[in-house]
Amino acid sequence: MAAITHVCTIDYVANMLGAAPELLEEIVCNGDNPSCGTIIRVDIEPDDTITAPTDDGIDERKDMLRGARINTKTWHAFLDDFVNDAERVARIKAQSLR
Repeated sequence: MAAITHVCTIDYVANMLGAAPELLEEIVCNGDNPSCGTIIRVDIEPDDTITAPTDDGIDERKDMLRGARINTKTWHAFLDDFVNDAERVARIKAQSLR
């Protein structure tokens, strides 16, 4: 395995992938989404961190989102599985219908 030499913030990756940063944050923080070594938490202050995917982490999210966005049914099932906030799920589902 090559050494990790850089990472990107969730906001930057979300912009690259055309996804909401809060959605990507939910996906990477989901316990059913093992990403050992592809997602790094960066401590900014004692009680503040940011999430930073590696290149492999970005590729994994890109593939995950592409597979989920095949149709409305798969997208909604994906949101139900990976997003723990029911209000956020409803908001994202409503946006996807536009």
